[in-house]
Order: sequence, then structure tokens, then C-alpha cells
Amino acid sequence: MNTQNFQPNWISSPGDTLSDILKEKHIGIEELEKKLKCSSDYLSGLLGGYSKLTLDVAKRLENILGTSAEFWMKREQIYREELPRVRKLEEANWLKELPLNDMIKHGWIKDTKDKISACLQYFDVPDIGTWRKKYNSVIEMTAFRKSNSFSSEFGAMTAWLRQGEIRSAKINCSPWNEDLFEKTLENIRPLTRKKNPKEFIPELINACAQCGVAIAVVPTPNGCRASGATMFVSPKRAILMLSFRYLSDDQFWFTFFHEAGHLMLHGDKSVFLEEVSASRERTQEEEEANIFAGEMLIPHELRSQLTSLRRNKRSIISFAQIAGISPGIVVGQLQFLGIISHEYLNSYKRRYSWDDIIS
Repeated sequence: MNTQNFQPNWISSPGDTLSDILKEKHIGIEELEKKLKCSSDYLSGLLGGYSKLTLDVAKRLENILGTSAEFWMKREQIYREELPRVRKLEEANWLKELPLNDMIKHGWIKDTKDKISACLQYFDVPDIGTWRKKYNSVIEMTAFRKSNSFSSEFGAMTAWLRQGEIRSAKINCSPWNEDLFEKTLENIRPLTRKKNPKEFIPELINACAQCGVAIAVVPTPNGCRASGATMFVSPKRAILMLSFRYLSDDQFWFTFFHEAGHLMLHGDKSVFLEEVSASRERTQEEEEANIFAGEMLIPHELRSQLTSLRRNKRSIISFAQIAGISPGIVVGQLQFLGIISHEYLNSYKRRYSWDDIIS
């Protein structure tokens, strides 16, 4: 094996070695900070590989830890020499993680030669490490985190979530009002009968904004299988994202009321990311949101009529008028409940294209 040509795609900073020595000698960060006579920001940067290790600091480390200043300066030299090479590898790998073609296609970033800068600007982060830390924490907060069937690619999911953040930030929202949102949901149901998304989506956005909920309808990039997401960005403001993935009225409205159910039932205790998958594991929260959505679309007093409904055009349209919803939602609910197969009566559903949705 030719070890001279070995160039790993990682690099260890002097701070990594310093952390190991501190653990071995049972020396705390605050204790070292006092002995080094440096600021907490500098020491944090040194341990993280951001702050430069100077000769003066190396000599102090020699006095404190017994490791020679020459050793520390050599570690610093090797680290700084290797850093550009490893950084280029990290950047190349990061771009492979992201759905660049779709991000450009949807106009989320410009098609520029400096795609690293474009992507950092898009995610509003100074570096890749910050991006990874930010969105790892989001995924860790999701109620979905324990499911093995979560199949979206990390980079694609973060790109979709970020676009939701960007679009929702442009919406002028009143403070979160749970009681008003509950009343508003009742008034939103008639919007399901409107045929044109360019009419009902703006009305939906405006109605929810009055309650402190910013609605973002965002297409999913390649690798992201999300249908919806909810999160509180502050105690006074929530984001509700919809992907309009199947471009049908039943899927869109059921997903909306499902996500609304998370906000009503589960508050700000978690982030909820929904994927489109028949085999997806269902948590208790997901089951509760499903029930909430079903009863918002078809009230409890009409459920018995739904389950005994004749499967013909006249009865479906008549029931839809009584319930105040579109016939496609009636069919979607019959399919969801397993009363009819998913291949049956789909002609009653309204189908859209993104040209119908985007002005």
C-alpha cells in the first residue's frame, strides 16, 4: 500500500487533539480558558478548528499540558496546509447532496459558476458546517425521526424546507391565535369547491395569515418525497408547507387539514414532516392528524352517510353538496377509508398542473 499518496477526505484540527488531551487530563473548558488567559470565543474557535493557533498560545499550552510548543505549531501548519484541499472535497460532496438542477429550474438559485456561494446564500449560512448543524437539528426535532421508512434525501429535504422559510417570511401574519384558527378552518372548507388554484390558494394564504399561520405551497425537488410540513418558527408564528405533490384536489386538501391538525392538536412540541408513502409508519400524532383532517372535511354527523354511500355519480355529487366539499374529496375519503380501491372513481378528482398553480 502506497501511504505517500494517501489523501483522506477529512482533516483533524489541533483543536481535536486539544480536546482529547483535556479529556485525558480531566481539565474542563473553563479551567483551560482561565489558564490560557483567552476569551471563550477564541477557545471555542480553537477547539472547532476556526481560530488560528499562534506561537504564544502554543507556548502557553506547553506550560499547561506539557506538550511541546513545537508539536502544536506543527499540528497547526499541517492543518492549515491541508484545509483548502479538504474544503474543496467537502464543497464538491455538498453540491452532490443538493438537488441543484431543480433548485435552478425553480428559480431558487441562479445558474452561476460559483454554486457554493449561491447555495450558501440560499440557505443563509456562512459555511457547510452551519448548514448541516441547522438542518440536522430540524430533522432531529421531527416526529418522524424514529421512522426507518423516512426516505427523502437530506439535501433535497433541506432545499424544500428552506424555500418554505423564504416564501413564508414574505407573508404578513397576525400573531398565532388557536381559537381563531379553529373557526377559520370551518370557513376554509368551502374553498375545496373552487376549481381554480389561482383563486383558492391566495384566499387560503390570507385566511391563515390572520391566525398566525404562513402557508407556503412549494414543489418538491428531486429526492424529496414530502407532502407537507408544519413548524413554529416562534411562539407567535407557524409555517404550514404543502407540496401539492399529486396535483389533485383530494390530496391537497386532506394534506392541508392534516397539517392544520398538527398545529391544533400538537402545538409547538415538534416539527412534522409528512412523506408520501403507503408503507409509512404512523405515529399516534399522525393518526390523530388523519382523524382531524377527515372530520374537518366530512363532519362526524355525515360519516355514516359517507360509509353507506352508493358508488354512482348522482349520490357522490349530492353528498358533496350536502357536505360542502368537492366530489373529488368524497372519492378520496372513500379510498382513504378502504371503502373503495384507489383505482376507482378517480375521474371525480380535479387534476392540476403547476401552470394552474403558479401565476
